Amino acid sequence: MRLLSIVYALVGPTLAGMLITAALTLNMVDARSLIAAAGAGFVLGLPVAWLVARQLQRLS
Repeated sequence: MRLLSIVYALVGPTLAGMLITAALTLNMVDARSLIAAAGAGFVLGLPVAWLVARQLQRLS
């Protein structure tokens, strides 16, 4: 569980930043779009962090 939270602390903001950048590139500059992109990044970060943490635990 500790490894999952450490990985999520890195993955969540990274995905949120990537999706915000994508939204800005698509000229979606209203607050609703940017908040949705950030929220989606943090939500999508959970399963990604879980998969990465599981793989890291298998390696050790």
